Amino acid sequence: MDVNQAKQEHLLALKVMRLTKPTLFTNLPVTCEDRDLPGDLFGQLMRQDPSTIKGAETLMLGEMLTLPQNFGNIFLGETFSSYISVHNDSSQVVKDILVKADLQTSSQRLNLSASNSAVAELKPECLLPLLKFCAVSYTTQQGEKLYFRKFFKFQVLKPLDVKTKFYNAETDEVFLEAQIQNITTSPMFMEKVSLEPSVMYNVTELNTVTEGDKGESTFGKMSYLQPMDTRQYLYCLKPKPEYAEKAGVIKGVTVIGKLDIVWKTNLGERGRLQTSQLQRMAPGYGDIRLSLDLIPDTVNLEEPFDIICKITNCSERTMDLVLEMCNTSSIHWCGVSGRQLGKLSPAAFLSLPLTVLSSVQGLQSISGLRLTDTFLKRTYEYDDIAQVCVGFIFF
Repeated sequence: MDVNQAKQEHLLALKVMRLTKPTLFTNLPVTCEDRDLPGDLFGQLMRQDPSTIKGAETLMLGEMLTLPQNFGNIFLGETFSSYISVHNDSSQVVKDILVKADLQTSSQRLNLSASNSAVAELKPECLLPLLKFCAVSYTTQQGEKLYFRKFFKFQVLKPLDVKTKFYNAETDEVFLEAQIQNITTSPMFMEKVSLEPSVMYNVTELNTVTEGDKGESTFGKMSYLQPMDTRQYLYCLKPKPEYAEKAGVIKGVTVIGKLDIVWKTNLGERGRLQTSQLQRMAPGYGDIRLSLDLIPDTVNLEEPFDIICKITNCSERTMDLVLEMCNTSSIHWCGVSGRQLGKLSPAAFLSLPLTVLSSVQGLQSISGLRLTDTFLKRTYEYDDIAQVCVGFIFF
């Protein structure tokens, strides 16, 4: 949409053009089997077509380049380049040409002018090429100072649809799944998708398969994302030791980090997007958290095995704890129940080795632990702490 401030006709004309790379020419290959009626006719026509690739005529992409026929779409994260020219359409010499440009969004206005110096004069039918300028002031031969500007309105589209999901592990680990969908009409080459963690976490990418000393992407060697296709990326975050040891620090809403996405489109045009800081609600553990630091995957039936429990004081007060071990129909604890564990300060933890055996085969839940705070006479029961596979002993 063009709007002129002055209603009079100006001596200068302002034109804006988009600078964009050409695209590869595409065609629609038509093929058939040799036993069909056309025989090799379609193949001969494609081999004679100058736009096809010799030896690969059935590919849709050809060897020729196509110049852009319209303004095209502008996508968020990609570089937008424009070429703006001022042309003297009159028979007069115009002096003191000053050109300015602004980029205006819904919330701010940015000055794009590279220089505020005026051009001395512009002769009739001459062209003044400029980059990203949209407002022009000049002086006529009669000494009259004129000014006009034009508004060029365009819409910026979203190229990717990004969705995230968080999964909390039994330990302090957090798994992040990022679903990225290409919502443009052309394929993308995904150059990089990484997670920049916050100061509280270390991140491990789970998007490669390691074979020996080499790691191969789970998406293969050609990392292309076709239009409307979706790809899932997985990351594992662990709290840094200085935060993991303080149970009271990671509470409520915590900042995980942000995704950094880099892609390339036609002829290597690069785009980059960064998400806002991703947040998640940390799970509530109550006053005391009981987790397992060590447990075997499989055990033998009616054979004792060792586990290591981690007891963390998540409250803001000191506790005096007593541990009770209650047998279930399948899980039997070995040792003395009613043990005094002593005082546990806020945000502190203790590791407790225990021995247990199972009298029932199959997948069994470790249950039956009870902690009592003698200061407040408050009891905390823990069931389904973890699961273990119990099998027979074969000789």
